[in-house]
Amino acid sequence: MTYSPPPAEELRLIDAELWQLDARRAHLLARRTWLVTVLRQAAAPAQAPAPAIPASGFAPARAEAAVPRVQNVLLVLGGVLLTVAAIAFTLVSWGHLGIAGRALVLGGVTAAVLAAPVPLLARGLRSTGEAVAGLGLALTVLDAYALHEVAFAGADSTGFAAGAAAVLAAGWAAYGTLPRVRELRLPLPAALAAGQLPLLLWAVAAGAGPSVIAGALLVTAAGDTAVALRWAVPAVRVTATAGAFGAGGCGALAAGWLSWSASGPGAAARAALLLLLAAGIAVAAGLRSRAEEHTTGLSVAAGLLAVGALGGLARSVLPAMWTVPAYLVCGVALPAVVRRAALPRALRRGAVLASVAVQGLALVTVVPLVGIALLGPASWVARIWSGAPDGARAAVATEEVWPPYAGTAPLVTAVVAAVLALTVRDGALRARARLTALTAAWATVLVLPPVLDMPYAAGLMVLGVLTAGTLAVAARARGGDLAVTALVLASVTSVAVGFEALAARAATPSVLAVLAVLFAAASTRARLSPVTAPAALVHATALACAAGAAAGWAPQHIALPVLAVPAVAALVAPRTGGAARVPVEVAGGAAGLLAVALAVPAPPMLALVLALCGAITAGAALRPDRRALGHASAALFVLASWVRLAAWEVTAPEAYTLPAALPALVVGVLRRRRDVRASSWAAYGPGLVVALLPSLAAAWTDAHWQRPLLLGAAALLVTLLGARHRLKAPLVLGGAVLALDALHELAPYLVQVTDALPRWVPPALAGLLLLVVGATYERRLRDVRRVREVLGGMD
Repeated sequence: MTYSPPPAEELRLIDAELWQLDARRAHLLARRTWLVTVLRQAAAPAQAPAPAIPASGFAPARAEAAVPRVQNVLLVLGGVLLTVAAIAFTLVSWGHLGIAGRALVLGGVTAAVLAAPVPLLARGLRSTGEAVAGLGLALTVLDAYALHEVAFAGADSTGFAAGAAAVLAAGWAAYGTLPRVRELRLPLPAALAAGQLPLLLWAVAAGAGPSVIAGALLVTAAGDTAVALRWAVPAVRVTATAGAFGAGGCGALAAGWLSWSASGPGAAARAALLLLLAAGIAVAAGLRSRAEEHTTGLSVAAGLLAVGALGGLARSVLPAMWTVPAYLVCGVALPAVVRRAALPRALRRGAVLASVAVQGLALVTVVPLVGIALLGPASWVARIWSGAPDGARAAVATEEVWPPYAGTAPLVTAVVAAVLALTVRDGALRARARLTALTAAWATVLVLPPVLDMPYAAGLMVLGVLTAGTLAVAARARGGDLAVTALVLASVTSVAVGFEALAARAATPSVLAVLAVLFAAASTRARLSPVTAPAALVHATALACAAGAAAGWAPQHIALPVLAVPAVAALVAPRTGGAARVPVEVAGGAAGLLAVALAVPAPPMLALVLALCGAITAGAALRPDRRALGHASAALFVLASWVRLAAWEVTAPEAYTLPAALPALVVGVLRRRRDVRASSWAAYGPGLVVALLPSLAAAWTDAHWQRPLLLGAAALLVTLLGARHRLKAPLVLGGAVLALDALHELAPYLVQVTDALPRWVPPALAGLLLLVVGATYERRLRDVRRVREVLGGMD
């Protein structure tokens, strides 16, 4: 029977068909215009004249887009709209057709659309053929969906999708290899894209486990790799490469997770087979690749996958603590195995890089343990001399902090150190390998005492030997980088062993003494002295503090042996190299500050410490390049005298100011003799200010007559000396102090006179004074100018 759609539906179909015809006509007209233009350009002479401008004076408008580009956009839009229309037809109008009608529509439309590109390609309409072919491929997907809804509605959707994907991939591949259709670029990449799904969907539909799903992904990746290596068409190769990386990467990750989480040898073996399959795919691709960098990258991936497979097998039968060594051994053996297989250079280089990556990851697992061994002893600062721990492990960490699988850490670092030291022969890489090997060997010795839980004293001895060994390496190293690395390791180790020695009272001075001697001995090498010499002084300072505390001395008494360090620094600094001189002086100065801080609770001892610091600084100031320290030495002596006076409870300001003022005046005299251009303010001003002003302030509050009298006499003497030698600073300061001191002495009498005079006398005197000043204003102004000129002519 013939099916007639409802009028509304038939009207919609007719409108859609007319719209398609209009679009097709517009496309053909545009194509015709472009072909006519191409033919005219080909027939024109090589040197055609410029196109004439019409009489209107306006040139024809330039097209904003090329004709082929516009054509491609229109074709893509047309194909998308037709695909949408087909989907709408399948979803909306499918139920109105019978079985025969459905089959006729599906088969006829799909076959017609798939056959249309052949005549279009014959006429040179390649872009149109691509668009129509894309529409045909989309229709085949709709055909598969319609077939499922009609004939296989009760079947499993995932299983049907797997079969449909396989059929579509095969059909599209066959369609793309037809003699005329093979010119199209879309069918074969689409077939490859569809080919990614069948195995994966079949595995999911069958309820397979993770191993089977990972295997399906890897087999799919193997097929993609084969296509990418054998097919020359760029679009097919790009699609196959993307599929190989996508499916292969997912499969390799899944296999790696299965290997890591395997609960027994059987599961580990299945995961290992998958990882080896992935490695084989990578090796096969690397062997056929033409770019050396691609081959190297694939070889690195293959090496890591092989290590993961074999290491996972070993991990499944070994205790948990041997997991990292198992993978490490596989990584170390990888380059040797590849070298014997006589593979290309790029593959061998990739295997070496994979081995380096495995060794680097193995070293990363030891970093937490190294951090515990270095930072853990610092906790003894809060519980100093609380008693020696039971063993070296308790000296660096508690049982809660100690890693559970730390037993094989020294083996890991030792293996890496040996491999790097013995196998790297390349000159450019050998220097870096030696640095890493040294660091790995140092880490091995560092973590060995706590890992083996040696006795506390034995652990300290091992760390002391490690410090001496790294210093010896630094002393004998020829390369600068190796020496710097060894120095850093030695310094870090010395800090750790110093903190660890704080656990026992007897161990602290002994360890610090050994460290001071070791760094002092290393300072005989000039290139090491900028680091080792100040480090020796730091350890010596700590030794002085520890020895004094162990003897039961008070902090102010400990300050005296600490002062030996800046004294030694002052003696040693001139004999060291230029680069070590400043670090030695800084270390000595820091020790001096520590001594002062220790002596603060006892003022008499503080005065002694300041005086000794002044003497040490004065000795250093005798050097021509340290003359500026003389000022610091004078300041320290003055501070020492002030602290001593304060300890004696002396309150007279002259006792504090005169010891500082007299040396300042002496220095001013010497300066004026050397430099006659120096002003009196710079030479004598500081000393006079310190000598006179505090006494003047005290005189104003002093009820007795002795201080004002002596201060006035001193100010008068200073004023006369300033006038005699034409010095501005003594004249001005002495005269000002003398006037203020006299005013202070006359103040009581002025008050008495003021009280005795009638109330009208002070205003009258003030008025009279103003009249006199006003009448003689010009003369007084000349006097002021004359005084200013006199003062200006003085020094």
